[in-house]
This record gives sequence, structure tokens and C-alpha cells, in this order.
Amino acid sequence: MGNRLVLFDLDNTLLAGDSDFEWAQFLIEQNVLDREVYEARNQSFYDQYKAGTLDIFEFLNFQLKPLSRHPRAVLEEWHREFMERKIAPIIRARARELVASHAPDLRVVITATNSFVTAPIAREFGIENLIATEPEQRDGEFTGRVSGVPCFREGKVTRLGQWLEGRGSSLRSFDQSWFYSDSLNDLALLSRVTHPVAVDPDDTLRAHANECGWPIISLE
Repeated sequence: MGNRLVLFDLDNTLLAGDSDFEWAQFLIEQNVLDREVYEARNQSFYDQYKAGTLDIFEFLNFQLKPLSRHPRAVLEEWHREFMERKIAPIIRARARELVASHAPDLRVVITATNSFVTAPIAREFGIENLIATEPEQRDGEFTGRVSGVPCFREGKVTRLGQWLEGRGSSLRSFDQSWFYSDSLNDLALLSRVTHPVAVDPDDTLRAHANECGWPIISLE
């Protein structure tokens, strides 16, 4: 493994799209969510995320509620179809190559999107470790609430710290650490690794990367 930690953001980094947004769109197309009510709100939250103004708890209330209304077995069945229809087409070939290039390292997907949506996607990339926002569960079913600290903005730093502590280490334990991300929302964590890399970044992150001399790459 060596003493190298590699963190990957998921949405608009390894994926050419946003799994959170696509999951809600998928549920709308399945007629599980009311198009009139949800489509505009889904777009609005996505725009707020991109602008760096998202209220994560308001969004999680929107995103996790539908999980609580359906049995886990039904959700899993929908997810299989979601992977095929919505995720497979937005998996970037160059993202797979990037992930493969770090094969000897400790690789982690770290994402604000909840673990129900993202765990199968991380596995699809061959990455065993996932740090994501955790939906609360009771007796194997989702309650519609969030468990613990959302893995968003500074919360990513907190959750990574907790995860590493659980393994008996910290960020300082690694000689080298990478974080690949597209988003201004990840500036807090990008600033803490030895190798921050901006991937097809938004304008704010691009400007920051240029100012700090961080590499900027494209997986498109």
C-alpha cells in the first residue's frame, strides 16, 4: 500500500454528472416523486450547491425523506436500475484510469452524497473505502434523517478525521496525500492534503488553484 492516501470526490469529478441530482431525477421518472413539486426543487438545490450556498440540512431533508417512504428491498431494486440507466453513462473512462493509477495506495471516495446512493458507485470504480453522508437507519430501514455529521464542506474534514482515527491513524500519518475534486465546496479538505488536484473545476476552485499553484486536470 505504501504510505499514501488518495481521496476522490465523486460527483462531477469521477462522474460526468451528479449522482444526488440524478437519483432524484430517476425517482421523478419512476413516478415515485411528483414531478411538479420535486423537479424545480432538485434543480434549485443543485444550483445552490454549485454556488456554494447550499443549506445541507435543508437539502438532506429533501433528499433522505423519499428513502423513508419505501421498503429497503424496493429501494435496492430501484438502485440497480438507477446504476444502469443514470450512472453507467456518466462514468468517465479517464476517471477509471486515474483510479487505477493509484492502485497501490489507500483509496477512498469521499462525498457529500449519501452512502445508499454512492456505495455501489464506489464499488463500480473498485474502491472499497467510502466516506459519505450517512442516512439514519432503524432495523435496516431508513428514517429520512441524517446520522452524524454530513460529509459536506468542513464536514468532509471532520468525517475523514473520524474515519482515519478509527483506523488508528491521521492525515499526518501519511507521507503523501491526494484529493481530487471539482468543487469550491471542497476547499477546506483540498487545503489539508499534500497534493490537492482540481479536476474540471468550477470557476471559484479554478481561480484558487491557479493562485496556489495546484495542478488542474481534465477527465472529460
